[in-house]
Amino acid sequence: MTFFMGWMFRKLPSKEQYPLPPREVTEEVTEDLGLRKYLNRKQMLVFTLLAHFAYGSTTGLVLEWLAPKVPPNYVTQGLLFGLIVWVISYLGILPVLGLLRPATKHPPRRNSLMIAAHLVCGVSLGALLMLFERWLWVSLPASANEKYGEGNQSRD
Repeated sequence: MTFFMGWMFRKLPSKEQYPLPPREVTEEVTEDLGLRKYLNRKQMLVFTLLAHFAYGSTTGLVLEWLAPKVPPNYVTQGLLFGLIVWVISYLGILPVLGLLRPATKHPPRRNSLMIAAHLVCGVSLGALLMLFERWLWVSLPASANEKYGEGNQSRD
């Protein structure tokens, strides 16, 4: 997601190449905490990446907890996950907390970039989860597969 955002950012018109939301949010939070003046550019970049990863991980855990327990289509769930995170974050939580202007106040191309980045992230996450699950069930002993409802899978 981060690399995709950086790649697409360079394609924006110059007047729209102000910091992307993860950086804007990090700058706002560090300013509010009185830490911004102590961070150089490299430290701000690292802090932005860590904060964005932590936020994304937390939303993933919350969404997994809320998701219905049905056989998943990971790619579809990933697309929905990415879109839901964007909507809740950029139209809800971040503006309400005063950390970012709502998406409706940003140029359409920037919103398109961020929506696309969240969809890329969701699909990537879905594909990784699908591969991980396949690897896990093939790797578990037959007794564990039976215990967790996967007893009919063959172990190729």
